Amino acid sequence: MKKALLIFLLFHLFFYAGFSQEVTWHTGIFSFFDNVEFGGSSVKVPQTMSGVMIAPEVGLRWDSVHRISVGVNLMHEFGSRTAIEKFYPTAYYDLCSGPFRFLMGAFPRDYVTDKYPRLFFQDSVYYYRPNMEGMLLEFRKERGYLNLWIDWTGRQSEIVNEAFFTGISGRYNQGIFYARLFGYMYHFAGKKDPVIDEALHDNLLFHSSIGIDLSGKTVLDRLDINGGWVTGLERARADNTGWMTMHGMLIETRIEFRGLGLFNTYYTGRGLMYFYGDHDTDLYWGDPAYRVKNYNRTDIYVIFFREQKINLELTWSLHFLESTMYHEQMLKVRINLNNL
Repeated sequence: MKKALLIFLLFHLFFYAGFSQEVTWHTGIFSFFDNVEFGGSSVKVPQTMSGVMIAPEVGLRWDSVHRISVGVNLMHEFGSRTAIEKFYPTAYYDLCSGPFRFLMGAFPRDYVTDKYPRLFFQDSVYYYRPNMEGMLLEFRKERGYLNLWIDWTGRQSEIVNEAFFTGISGRYNQGIFYARLFGYMYHFAGKKDPVIDEALHDNLLFHSSIGIDLSGKTVLDRLDINGGWVTGLERARADNTGWMTMHGMLIETRIEFRGLGLFNTYYTGRGLMYFYGDHDTDLYWGDPAYRVKNYNRTDIYVIFFREQKINLELTWSLHFLESTMYHEQMLKVRINLNNL
């Protein structure tokens, strides 16, 4: 027994001695106030969303390539009598080797989708679904990146629809010019043993664009303009609808100078989200304002701090749709402390 214990201890001693290990930690705090003034709109609900999240993580990195991390994201909504409104577990494996990165587990959503336009993921997704549960495979070089990912959003039960995303995004830079691609397929199936049968939905959305980035090449701190095509494909299998096709054009312009910025997005084409009336936000995670044929959003923002550890941003948004101008005000604070 003693000999077996000695062999066991020696094995683990040599095993751990052969690896270069480092304890990692990260604590993120995100607080938001988002007042959406859409009174009288037929496509978007007026509401105020506000709260604070704290997301501590601790992990272990070895051989400078592998890392495992575990933690939690705790969310409290302002005004709620419940101390913790939402609880999201975080646990994932992170492999970084040269240009390749592989993630698997439950990890922060903005690792993957932070660059997606709002027609894919509206702001509230990051407030109330901050983690992805799935995988990411990414190839990244100096001129750009390409990734593939999956996010399992619903495990089938008597009250939950089976649902998951598979997505792709990428960018290629050539001097001041660049090309981008965003896309996903959302598979939305029925509940387990449903009382009423539900049609299985496939929701595909793609956006490809070309742009010019003149940041740092003029008196402005940032000047970036891009435009491209949006294609939506949807079907309800059991209803035999066939593929419903929606096309449009999206143009984005971003200007920044000394902490003051303007970000304008303009969409024109066929309204997206064909089955919104049946499943609304269960089936669509994008901004429902893109259900109209013409939509312009102008964000005027002030960045008070933009540092590695803290970001404080105030935004006033003007939404032009339905022959009306709507308003939105946002204040967001992000604090990131880590030893990575």
